[in-house]
Amino acid sequence: MRVKIHHEGTNILIIGFIAMAIINIPLWLWVRPLAIAIVCTSVCAVLYLLVVNFFRSPKRRFPGNPVNAVVSSADGEVVALERVYEPEYLKCECMQVSVFMTVLNVHANWFPVDGEVVYVKHHPGRFLAAYLPKSSTENERSTVVIRTPEGQLVLMRQVAGAMARRIVTYAHPGVEASIEDHMGFIKFGSRIDLFLPLSTEIFVKIGDKTTGGITEIGRLRPGKA
Repeated sequence: MRVKIHHEGTNILIIGFIAMAIINIPLWLWVRPLAIAIVCTSVCAVLYLLVVNFFRSPKRRFPGNPVNAVVSSADGEVVALERVYEPEYLKCECMQVSVFMTVLNVHANWFPVDGEVVYVKHHPGRFLAAYLPKSSTENERSTVVIRTPEGQLVLMRQVAGAMARRIVTYAHPGVEASIEDHMGFIKFGSRIDLFLPLSTEIFVKIGDKTTGGITEIGRLRPGKA
């Protein structure tokens, strides 16, 4: 099966391949015993394949009814599910659902709901381990708020982790959000926080695995407090 690579990884993979060639070709030509070249090339190949795996860019189509659906924005594991106060934009109590991504997960991020982007802001910060609760407010992060067709607001936050050093956010105010489209990308280990209305029916629990663009983590209930 052909692996599609996300455009965020193109330059990294090209530079990495060239670096591998520069390191390994002289070993095969001039270094003896050949076991040294075999070991070095094998290690480089494994590391390169891990990077290729990280930058996978699968095309996904949500199989359910998209109306009022809240779909996971990322591949990973649910690490937080709690009632919290969201102070940045919503300024009210919400249900927070957080998904932690390891370096082995796809790191493309999907819009969690259909609607219109009404707010985008990037925040500089620290690079604590992304599974820690305080990473949501202290780490480098990007906040995106989407208004659904029914008028409800959903806040999505991309949070950098200990290894992540670049958050990419494609959304900007006025853009149409679709659960089948990429909202952004986070490079090398990170977390996604979703802040949902308290009336949202939640379908996941702590420890559940999610697939971005596929797993329905909840369903909005317009008109209910």
